Amino acid sequence: MSLSIPQTSPLANYLAHREEIDQAIQRTLESGQYILGNEVASFENEFASYVGVSQAVGVSSGTAALYLALRACDIGPGDLVLTVSHTAVATVAAIELTGASPLFVDIDPATFTMDVERLDDAFVKYRGAIKAILPVHIYGHPARISEIVQIAARHSVRVVEDCAQAHGARWKDRMVGTFGDVAAYSFYPTKNLGALGDGGAVVTNDEELARRLRSLREYGWEQRYVSKTTGVNSRLDELQAAILRVKLRHLDEDNRRRITIAEAYSNALAGHEALTIPQTLSQATHVYHQYVVRTRSRESLQTFLRDNGIGTAVHYPLPVHQQPAYADRTRSTESLRHTEAAAGEILSLPMFPELHPQQLQTVVDQINAWRAPSLAASLD
Repeated sequence: MSLSIPQTSPLANYLAHREEIDQAIQRTLESGQYILGNEVASFENEFASYVGVSQAVGVSSGTAALYLALRACDIGPGDLVLTVSHTAVATVAAIELTGASPLFVDIDPATFTMDVERLDDAFVKYRGAIKAILPVHIYGHPARISEIVQIAARHSVRVVEDCAQAHGARWKDRMVGTFGDVAAYSFYPTKNLGALGDGGAVVTNDEELARRLRSLREYGWEQRYVSKTTGVNSRLDELQAAILRVKLRHLDEDNRRRITIAEAYSNALAGHEALTIPQTLSQATHVYHQYVVRTRSRESLQTFLRDNGIGTAVHYPLPVHQQPAYADRTRSTESLRHTEAAAGEILSLPMFPELHPQQLQTVVDQINAWRAPSLAASLD
């Protein structure tokens, strides 16, 4: 059966801003400048201002943003980076691209973000080897970033924020991305701020780190065609920057719509016997890149919704440390029991700003019509 309600829809967001985006694309095509021109420079300034930092550096993807952020912080071979296994594999791939290794800590089961209570023990166990903490603001909910920064300061290590799913999220009324040494963003089309292709950015208040990032994203050049260090080709292109400039103007409005949709879901599903709805810490402004419920009957619910034309997704079905490419060679500070339990229960419901109220009601009605297998058995 075809899906009448998708889990996400980059097309809907394009159509919502079609006239402005088409004009931006045409303007860029007619400019004759397609690499690191006015559109990228303007977007970098506008995005830095939006986040509340002095510097933004556009790059080719969110993975590249993390990799270059770590490189700029001198993270490399032999170093350990404290992070979580409940994340997109890009987080760990970026660490390993530098030659460093991830060291996993467990998550808080309520928010799915890094459990800060586990960090000090990790520094005791791996004294001297840990050079950075990489928290992930997953699903749009901030990690407890102010505490993470304090712990990092005590141990003299860097903090690199993974903001790939948290454009516009706040912790204690301050935008995520402004707490650590650097922060990495993805502009993959499904993100809260999404391009129409790949793209990313690194933001910082450190001018020296920004200088390094601009060199690293373009072959290590400081003078054209002369590589002072080993870099890569990882430039945000002019067309994507022009599109992002349009979408950035609508980001707060789109995030407010996501929050409204999430509140409607939570109000309607709060009493469901087989579901646990998302929780938000009082200090956090959650921007709901995803609306993620937990259920021990995930396969049953996902199949039921799909059979009724409703798309869902699992972000993510396997923790990184259990994936074939990483199993048996990554390290964790202790048991990752909350990480592993979450992976078997999480389900992302339809979430995008253009989700119509009638579509939302249909999703809620179908979830309420579904009976979890154990509940069904007890009623029959």
